[in-house]
Amino acid sequence: MPAPLEPDTTPEEYRQRALLLADLGRYDEAADEIAAGLTAEPQEVNLLATLARIHLIAEQPAEALAAADRAATADPQALSARVVRAMALTDSRRYADAARIAAEILRDWPDDAYAQRTGAALLSESRNGQEALNAAWNGVRVAPTEAEAHLVLAVVAARLRLFDLAQRAYGEALDLDATIGDAGRETGIVRFERRRWARAIEDLADEASLSAPQAPPPAATEASESPATPPPPSVSLPTRPVLDISEESARAVRETVGYGAGGVVVAAVLAAAMTLISAGISRVWAGLIGALVFGAVVFWFRSRLPEPAGVVLRRLRDSDRTLAVAVYLTFAAPLFLLAYAMVGGPVPLVAGMLTAAVAETVVLLHRHR
Repeated sequence: MPAPLEPDTTPEEYRQRALLLADLGRYDEAADEIAAGLTAEPQEVNLLATLARIHLIAEQPAEALAAADRAATADPQALSARVVRAMALTDSRRYADAARIAAEILRDWPDDAYAQRTGAALLSESRNGQEALNAAWNGVRVAPTEAEAHLVLAVVAARLRLFDLAQRAYGEALDLDATIGDAGRETGIVRFERRRWARAIEDLADEASLSAPQAPPPAATEASESPATPPPPSVSLPTRPVLDISEESARAVRETVGYGAGGVVVAAVLAAAMTLISAGISRVWAGLIGALVFGAVVFWFRSRLPEPAGVVLRRLRDSDRTLAVAVYLTFAAPLFLLAYAMVGGPVPLVAGMLTAAVAETVVLLHRHR
């Protein structure tokens, strides 16, 4: 449990302590400091954004996304909240949502050097292309003397296989700040973005050495010329969640059951009515709708959860079996429409409607417990 808020200690002071601990690789203690600050200010956007960064650097995207979502809810216009949310969405493989937020960052802060280079890098992570390259060039235009702007241009260019441009941009970044070469081994979160982009260019350099040996990006060249660096310090990762996201997951489960089961009931009723016109048309239509509903249920379920679907289902099986049953019934209900399309007859339609109705009833009873 987090320590109680000390007298006369502000949330910002807890955040500063967390930043110092993160510099030492003690991410678990850093998360505890943020938790202590959140006991007094549970919606403090800077604390929540910092917590998201801690989870990001600890490679815990589900926890990072939960913190970033709360930060964005607390202050939808905060740049820090949008940045960490885009990163968490990317690490959670929700690329379309991440690209949308990156585009918003570029649009809403056109003259902010940090926003432009960060938005360009985030856009290239989730949807690389000419738009990301244009944004990276704009980041250099806005802040031509900042090394990180050139580092981002190198990353975006390397992802587009423009290795000559990546070479020049990375060289310019090193000329402006020689420590860029070691940024991938930093442990703190104050300059977390720089570490993220530096690691990206290192990974791209390794990839280019296999696919394009005639034009390797500069990270590989610099590595061969610089002396060996000591290994990064050992780190301690957060072992328990600061934010309880189980209720958010349960809400997503209930929404999935409601939409999925309702869709199956409507589709089954329409399929039954269409038999008055043609049984063949009814079966074809039911098969198409059944496949669409099943795909939509799976997609909605996975996209709405703040944590991996497997984790949620295991927790439901262990602690809330009635809701787990409702989820599995919702997944099964569209399959009866497919069975009706293949074999015909009223039995699959009735079974699909009953399965969906039971799932909805379980969720209604669950809400009023």
